[in-house]
Amino acid sequence: MYGRYAVYYAPEPGPFADFTAAWLGWDPARGMPVPHPDLPLDIPPVVATPRKYGFHGTLKPPFRLAEGVAETDLRAALDRLAADMRPLTLPGLRLDRLGHFLALLPEGDPAALAHLAARVVQGLDHLRAPLTPEEKARRKPESLTPRQRELLEEWGYPYVMDQFRFHLTLTGPLPGDQADTVMQVLAPRLVPLLPVPFLIRDLCLFGEAADGHFRLLHRAPLTGG
Repeated sequence: MYGRYAVYYAPEPGPFADFTAAWLGWDPARGMPVPHPDLPLDIPPVVATPRKYGFHGTLKPPFRLAEGVAETDLRAALDRLAADMRPLTLPGLRLDRLGHFLALLPEGDPAALAHLAARVVQGLDHLRAPLTPEEKARRKPESLTPRQRELLEEWGYPYVMDQFRFHLTLTGPLPGDQADTVMQVLAPRLVPLLPVPFLIRDLCLFGEAADGHFRLLHRAPLTGG
């Protein structure tokens, strides 16, 4: 059913999850479009780029399964990995710019989160199909640093390991003045919903369906001691 899979952080059910799903217009937990919040803003073009992925923070970027690997194999491997990892607590999240788009960024020391993501990337990589030449070309390796090209070759994505920066994308690329306007409109509704502290208690398996939208398929609890 799914062409690619990914491992993400996704908020647990509640007001934060409900609002961010509505903001993007796509609820990955229910696998369906949802109405945008009533805000003085033309939201669809602002969120067109991240919408299909659902609201998330990437831990292992989207990948195709290797030949002979089934989704059940991936789920089982993810459960085993999560059972050996501890839940993670950070002070909170903040709304900020990241390059040309708006995102939520973690507060506090990101080292433990980077370590968690690296373990997920490495621990599931034996299930990943190698990149095709077309997939590799889409990453525009000529625009990457030597280290990023090395990571692309080894792990199928340039922004992992020491190049990783956890974020939860809220918009596509925006010019500076538009980014300011969107932040001013969004902040009063979103900031009061941000989790304090910010907890990661499970690893979320997402799948990309034929329509190009990602759906939440499974939560693997972090239960390691």
